[in-house]
Amino acid sequence: MAADRTARYIAVEGPIGVGKTALARRLAADFGSQLILEHVEDNPFLRKFYEDPTRYAFQAQLHFLLERYRQQRDVHERGLPAAGLVADYLFAKDGIFAGVTLNADEGALYRQVFDLLDRQIPRPDLVIYLEARPAVLLKRIKKRGLEYERTITKDYLERLTEAFRNFFHHYTDAPLLVVNSSDIDFVEHGSDLADLIHEIRGMRQGVQHYIPLGSR
Repeated sequence: MAADRTARYIAVEGPIGVGKTALARRLAADFGSQLILEHVEDNPFLRKFYEDPTRYAFQAQLHFLLERYRQQRDVHERGLPAAGLVADYLFAKDGIFAGVTLNADEGALYRQVFDLLDRQIPRPDLVIYLEARPAVLLKRIKKRGLEYERTITKDYLERLTEAFRNFFHHYTDAPLLVVNSSDIDFVEHGSDLADLIHEIRGMRQGVQHYIPLGSR
């Protein structure tokens, strides 16, 4: 991937409450790129999942998988826009949640479906992985005040955070920029956003770790 490539496909990823969508919006606006957002609230099983995870985890997960697949297939069929593309999720993230929420039998069936779909979608040119401490995530989730997220526990976020960390520790499908966002809100701190954008523009191959200016 060349650093000066005009059309780039950037995916922003991380656990619940880390700030993926806010950062994706800012990056798309700065780069003049098309923005793709996952429609979390459109999942009819999501509220049921938070009320009864054991009963509704598979339905919720499968719905997310199919909706994300439809979005990604559209990207594949239309081609990458000339001004690039920014998404607030990585398709592979679906498997991270599945590993945390599904039992062994559900997970095996889910993996078969996932593997079939995963072969047919485009890979991003760059993945930005936002990480933050579980306590910070819980605070941000409570601050945004979505009713169906009120039952999210710190224990769940700890398991999810660890699953994300393990996944990206072995991730090699695209260049990866790991960003420590525990102490920074990129929407509120313009200087940190500008510095991160500079880092993104210069990102080449491999894995890089970025600590925002305000955290140093």
